[in-house]
Amino acid sequence: MTGASVNDASPGPGLPEGARADAVPVHSPMPGQGSYRGSDWSPQRLVFHRNLESFAEQVGLIVGLQSNGKLSQEQAYAQIRSLWKQLGRSKDALIDGSP
Repeated sequence: MTGASVNDASPGPGLPEGARADAVPVHSPMPGQGSYRGSDWSPQRLVFHRNLESFAEQVGLIVGLQSNGKLSQEQAYAQIRSLWKQLGRSKDALIDGSP
């Protein structure tokens, strides 16, 4: 095996000298809010809760992209609408379709 190893990584832009670029933790701008604590807990509701958190995170990212001029309002709306439909199908399958 030739070439630089992972330990030889040089710091990226904005990193202090001696810092490794691969050592920088990557965090979601909106980390999950924790576990589902509803009184009507079920595995299906837990999965839907996670889907709902993911929806909220993705909407936040789309809004940020639109605010910074990376997406038009129409593109942002279309993407959010698609995510909303996916969330609705998830609810139908997990919550409404469960016994």
